[in-house]
Amino acid sequence: MRIVFAGTPAFAVPALRAACARGEVVAVYTQPDRPAGRGRGLQASPVKLEALERGIPVYQPATLKAESAREALRALAPELMVVVAYGLLLPQKILDIPRLGCWNVHASLLPRWRGAAPIQRAIEAGDAETGVCLMQMDKGLDTGPVLMSQSLAIGDDETGGQLHDRLSELGAQVLSDGLGLLRAGMRPVAQPQPERGVTYAHKLDKAEARIDWSQPAAALARKVRAFNPWPVAEASLAGERLRIHGAVALALVHGAAPGTVLAAGRDGIDVACGDGALRIRVLQREGGRAITAADYLNARRDLAP
Repeated sequence: MRIVFAGTPAFAVPALRAACARGEVVAVYTQPDRPAGRGRGLQASPVKLEALERGIPVYQPATLKAESAREALRALAPELMVVVAYGLLLPQKILDIPRLGCWNVHASLLPRWRGAAPIQRAIEAGDAETGVCLMQMDKGLDTGPVLMSQSLAIGDDETGGQLHDRLSELGAQVLSDGLGLLRAGMRPVAQPQPERGVTYAHKLDKAEARIDWSQPAAALARKVRAFNPWPVAEASLAGERLRIHGAVALALVHGAAPGTVLAAGRDGIDVACGDGALRIRVLQREGGRAITAADYLNARRDLAP
């Protein structure tokens, strides 16, 4: 089976490996190289690096709207296109080229969390479970019928990065299962998404990382988890700007103003919130590395008990 794979970030790499194991990946589409790092040199995407290592031809068009892009794809004669976190919208004329259409691996249980940041939004919202859907793509944003899905529970302390890694592997497994059925002549049956329960996972914005101490501690703790490792929650505390990597909510009753330090010790720094308190366990000073609250207090004797 001739497969064209389209993906860009690390999340898509296990799916590319699964597609290679189940079929003939004749080409990989990925985003153009981008400036990155301190030197701002051009950096290839993780999917491109994996493709090159496997000797698969790589295509990096800036858009798929041009006739030249369609001609290039037709020339590959794909039977199926697999799309995983590619980063470009696929026009209908592109979707129509592969004989079996285009499949997408999406990191949520659709129709919940359509869009760009389903993993982080699920944690931020306090969802108890999430999962992966294998979807037959249509021209809408994650609106196509679902071919297969699998759920998993979100851990109480799980960060966005940890859940990302688990869903990446789960997505590869679901894709592998779907491709296996297809090769056996048992094409998965596409089920339309229900009209109820639709939510959108808007792209993360660094401005969202700013902590508002007037919010409930439970919501802030979820934000800290969801935004780790990017963009990482930020806060002003005791006259200093800090990045918060790890924190838990405490069901404390207090009369202090939001943002007030209630206690500080080896277990963390307890900060008054609109409801309850946030215990900061791991943090980062400007220009520094992530450290425990206990190490931070060694340098901030004014906060230490």
